[in-house]
Amino acid sequence: MIEVRNLSKSYGDKMVVHDVSLKIQKGKITSLIGPNGAGKSTAFSMITRLMKRDGGQVFIEGKELDSWDKKELSKKIAILKQSNNINIRLRIRELVSFGRFPYCEGKLQAEDIKYVEEAIEYMRLTDIQDKYLDELSGGQRQRAYIAMVIAQGTEYIFLDEPLNNLDMNNSVQMMKVLKKLCDELGKTIILVMHDINFTSCYSDYIICLKNGMIAKEGRVDEIINKETLEDIYEMDFDVKDIDGKKISIYY
Repeated sequence: MIEVRNLSKSYGDKMVVHDVSLKIQKGKITSLIGPNGAGKSTAFSMITRLMKRDGGQVFIEGKELDSWDKKELSKKIAILKQSNNINIRLRIRELVSFGRFPYCEGKLQAEDIKYVEEAIEYMRLTDIQDKYLDELSGGQRQRAYIAMVIAQGTEYIFLDEPLNNLDMNNSVQMMKVLKKLCDELGKTIILVMHDINFTSCYSDYIICLKNGMIAKEGRVDEIINKETLEDIYEMDFDVKDIDGKKISIYY
């Protein structure tokens, strides 16, 4: 389990994350939502040790985050930020192989190759695994990065806006894959999300941030309703139940 206690971050006089405490449920998809500037990505970065905390504690499997060795932490959590800038020309298979670095430091062994091939197959990239990243569509490139994360073999997967720059079809396929990772492989996935309807359809638990604080958290049916969404986003919403899924309409 991951537990966050009293997390805080400020820039000068501006408090961007204030006293955030939460628990991440294992084997589930937990989504962080909220308006721009709510502190979602900042909290995400502090929980994953990409950004220094001003205050608070993060515990992974009962061990404080700062006590984790970098290599061992990379075997426990995988992180994919919203922008991934790689300055060298890579093929898909080479990118996915990077996921095994914490284990083999670039010298792939038979077990590492097995993880790489399974990840490529899982993300339906086998036929194009020798293509360069700059030859891919946005959807294919995002699948390649997810394959790299899968190859890393971690229990916890953190994704910051995984649907960024994807069209509707690729977004649906991506969320279905993430759901399968939980249901079939037992992964625990933590997402920063902007699209409320994708959040509603695929999340198990939702944490709402507003003004750097947790405004509300709970199951989908507790969060995706007119009153809560209007309070979080300060705009008019309507919520419909369609085939058991909560669909929000904002105007």
